Amino acid sequence: MPDLISSASNPIAKRLRRLADAKHRRREGAFVVEGIAPIWQAVDAGASIEELIVAPDLIGDSPAKTLVAEQEAEGIRVAHLSSELFTRLSDRDGPSGLAAIVRMGVRELADLPVARDGFLVAAHETANPGNLGTIVRTAEAFGAGGLVLSGSGADPYSPQAVKASMGSLFHLPIARAGSLDEVFDWAAAHGVATLTTSARAEATLDHTTLRPPVLVVLGPERTGLTDEDLARGDHVVTIPMAGRATSLNLAVAAGILMHEVHRQLG
Repeated sequence: MPDLISSASNPIAKRLRRLADAKHRRREGAFVVEGIAPIWQAVDAGASIEELIVAPDLIGDSPAKTLVAEQEAEGIRVAHLSSELFTRLSDRDGPSGLAAIVRMGVRELADLPVARDGFLVAAHETANPGNLGTIVRTAEAFGAGGLVLSGSGADPYSPQAVKASMGSLFHLPIARAGSLDEVFDWAAAHGVATLTTSARAEATLDHTTLRPPVLVVLGPERTGLTDEDLARGDHVVTIPMAGRATSLNLAVAAGILMHEVHRQLG
């Protein structure tokens, strides 16, 4: 067995800590994925894996051991850490003993393909990384063709967002846009109908007929979309609710919208 890295001053340990910071992730164009299931999905999706980080005592004889051996045979670097150091560097309770450094896959908005019979999602200034990761997971689950991120907001490659995405991050094309106006302009140029939501909207989601392609546009958690943004939407709807709650968590609302779009377009 190769020598185990046990020192926190080792360059690999330092890089793992460094990539916990968004500034360094952007600078290096890489991020950290932890957990057997999401790394398996990264491999299946053909993600660009730079290095696997393994704690042999933690991973034991799980099937992931074979995965690591296969990736190493294909030329992927593998670093072996002591269980103590891996646990110190992990952001999880009871870590599985497997992590990876993966290259980012964000593309330009102009490079995002549009399926004429499908839908996409745009998230404008989503602040909570857990919400963003859940939106990624939900969008991939309902067959969205891609996710557009506009403005400032949470990093989809932060540890919290990666964890919440449960590996869907590797199967969903992601593009960035500088502003929401850029997103609306892109949608109009590509013949994509935009779906926005407002508690004040007269039309309800369940009584709105949608024709593909559709772009579900999500606003920030705290403020939602501005009146100016809503005015640019082709469909402005409200989600009908029977209880006393007047609003929903962003990721929950996004899931309801995507389910209905998927139902109508399916």
